[in-house]
Amino acid sequence: MPPRTTPSERQKRLGSELRKLRVAAGMSADHAAGLLGLDRAKISNIETGIRTISAERLRTLACNCHCSDTAYVDALVEMSRPNGRVWWERYRGTLSPGLMDIAELEAHAVRMRTAHTAHIPGLLQTSDHALELFRAVLPPLPEHEAALRLAHRVERQKVLLGDDPPEYVGLVHEAALRMQFGGRKTARTQLEHLLSVSERDSIQLLAVPFAAGTFPGAGQTVNYLEGPVPQLDTVQVDSSHGPEFLGEEAQLHKYRSHLDWMERIALSPEASRDFIRDIATNL
Repeated sequence: MPPRTTPSERQKRLGSELRKLRVAAGMSADHAAGLLGLDRAKISNIETGIRTISAERLRTLACNCHCSDTAYVDALVEMSRPNGRVWWERYRGTLSPGLMDIAELEAHAVRMRTAHTAHIPGLLQTSDHALELFRAVLPPLPEHEAALRLAHRVERQKVLLGDDPPEYVGLVHEAALRMQFGGRKTARTQLEHLLSVSERDSIQLLAVPFAAGTFPGAGQTVNYLEGPVPQLDTVQVDSSHGPEFLGEEAQLHKYRSHLDWMERIALSPEASRDFIRDIATNL
């Protein structure tokens, strides 16, 4: 199969994990190439996500690297399989690769935890609320570009609405709940939507009131996507130039602790609904 020109974050993560396996075992790239019947350049391309690897070769590499974690190896094999026809590929070439990466990671997550202090979580936004945000970027987006991003976001939201959705825990600060993006009517409709979706068994919405006080990473949006095994968890954080993706254990531990802290100070799901309902009523 020819090499990819722009591997996705998921493909790059697979390559990174394979390199970790090889390096931890003290195996050189030349040795790996001989073991798998490939030239050294192809090993480098596999480890950067540019080239695919078959399930058989992946298992051979893991075995010779003395990896006995079968769940981890099985998860890597699953990552190596082609996605097939997926909805987000329709947007490739028209939206940024980072948005494709977010959709792909969400589609494969078994559990998601998010923390928002200034915005409603994207997966829980109404169309009017989301469109208002897309119209408030610099430089301004042409109307057709804003509409394209809205269509992509609406499709992303389906991940929480299917027959077997991942568990979703959304931590939303009071500041975000009180923002009136689009005016009072749009804000009230958005809060009512939050109340509605929070009744779903797979969605847990937790409000963090001003009175809860200090928490780490104030102001930063965090999206923690759990993989089939903990080693394959991914953190996505927003930045002014687009999404950033983190997967090193120290980074994962930091953001797990961040979210654990916010969960400890958040209201219970029932109290959160009452809290959101009061804000909506007073708009």
